[in-house]
Amino acid sequence: MKTIYLAGGCFWGTERVFKSLRGVAETTVGYANGHTANPTYKEVCTDTTGHRETVKVEYDPEAIALSTILKAYFLVIDPEVKDQQGHDIGTQYQTGIYYADDADLPAIHEIYDAEQAKHDKFYVELAPLDVFYSAEEYHQDYLEKNPSGYCHITPVQMDEVKKLQE
Repeated sequence: MKTIYLAGGCFWGTERVFKSLRGVAETTVGYANGHTANPTYKEVCTDTTGHRETVKVEYDPEAIALSTILKAYFLVIDPEVKDQQGHDIGTQYQTGIYYADDADLPAIHEIYDAEQAKHDKFYVELAPLDVFYSAEEYHQDYLEKNPSGYCHITPVQMDEVKKLQE
């Protein structure tokens, strides 16, 4: 198994995106690369912890390529805005790709650099994972537990993600 950490705004919707991909074995929502140890959701929402709402994506590289996961990621984020996705505003919603294995950098750069070239402004962070703390249990699989819950990702975007594996 391999792991990549992706911050794409509110982690409820981005978790659903990655769970929908064949080859993704496990997802965990949490807080990445901030400076506060063991932050709570309430603390992260104060814009003082430096953490990003992030999804830890564990996947089988024999079943799904990292490039496919990253293509799905870029289908559901707006890389041209800083500290915001959809109606969600704050540093915790900053987009970012955080890797745990330097060997993933060539695959990451293939997609990241191509996406960056498409935009005049590009605010997706790319950095090694420093820290990751799992979010509170009620955030895990939130949209499965609350099917009518809030999600900034549109049905059209979800359809585009599904087309990646047709």
